[in-house]
Amino acid sequence: MDNYSFQQFWKDLNNGYQIYFDYMEIRYLIYKLQKNCYKKEMITELPKSPLQKNEIMTLKGVRDMFDFMSNFEYKVF
Repeated sequence: MDNYSFQQFWKDLNNGYQIYFDYMEIRYLIYKLQKNCYKKEMITELPKSPLQKNEIMTLKGVRDMFDFMSNFEYKVF
């Protein structure tokens, strides 16, 4: 998905999609809660990890991470 842009990612989140992605070799799920409010959940369980399992983020925080995200997948219900 080399041509997957941040604009498309943001549009997908705004349309209600929940998206899995890898960030620093850890699997996460992200989705929109409300305007400028996104939730990132850690899927990969790491014992004694200092990383947050759940995090509420603004669009700026999501944008800052986007360049380092990979392996995007839509959550299927």
